Amino acid sequence: MASAPNTGLPLFYQGLVPLNVEQHKDFRLRPTETAPFMVHEHAVPLTVDEFPACQRLLPIVFSAGDDPVPLALMGLNEGVNTLVDADGKLRRDDGYVPGYVRRYPWLLARLDPSKDELSLCFDPTVPQIGAFEDGERLIADDGAPTALTQEILRYCEEFEQSARRTSQFMADLKELDLLMDGELTIQVNNTGQPFTYRGFQMVNEQKLQELRGDQLRKINQNGMLALIYAHLFSLQGMREVFARQQQQGHGPAVETLQPA
Repeated sequence: MASAPNTGLPLFYQGLVPLNVEQHKDFRLRPTETAPFMVHEHAVPLTVDEFPACQRLLPIVFSAGDDPVPLALMGLNEGVNTLVDADGKLRRDDGYVPGYVRRYPWLLARLDPSKDELSLCFDPTVPQIGAFEDGERLIADDGAPTALTQEILRYCEEFEQSARRTSQFMADLKELDLLMDGELTIQVNNTGQPFTYRGFQMVNEQKLQELRGDQLRKINQNGMLALIYAHLFSLQGMREVFARQQQQGHGPAVETLQPA
């Protein structure tokens, strides 16, 4: 149900090119109110900085496998996204969109493996970036990045910093051996077998309660404990996501479903 992306490029990205004066001096960014690339994605990576906001609106789980990452669940079934409609427009008016989605189609990438320098890149397949007559310019006449591009770069840098904090959080979770395979069973009225969802990981509350005093004190002082509880509290929302799937006509068609 919640596997980490496993492609040459990150989730959503169909290609990457560095923004540069030579190729993109006339490129502009058009505003858009839809995200069609989200329509068939049920989960996106999440950073720990987003846990407090996300836990009120979307379930937070961890992907299956040896190198799990936090995920925001927008649907319980592959290909189902309750956050957007068929055109990729937000269904809810709370305005919350995971940071990973807001960053797309931009990305900081290391073009030279021998250097630590990261370059601002974008997915060239998106329709909102190009040599248009309308939209906001990305590069000024003097070749410098415009205020818009600087804002995009700043957001991408902040996202990278948050991603590093997330990696440390996951390393600490693994060191404490707090993750376990998750399972959700939902009984729907007038059905026989319940719906069972697997293929994700969650924090083992029993192991959390059994942590030694020094371990508990450490994760409380470094803020990790609050993040763990944000994750645990968010799991109540999985049933709400299931209900939204049913309301939107995207519920599972069989009585027992056990996604991998």
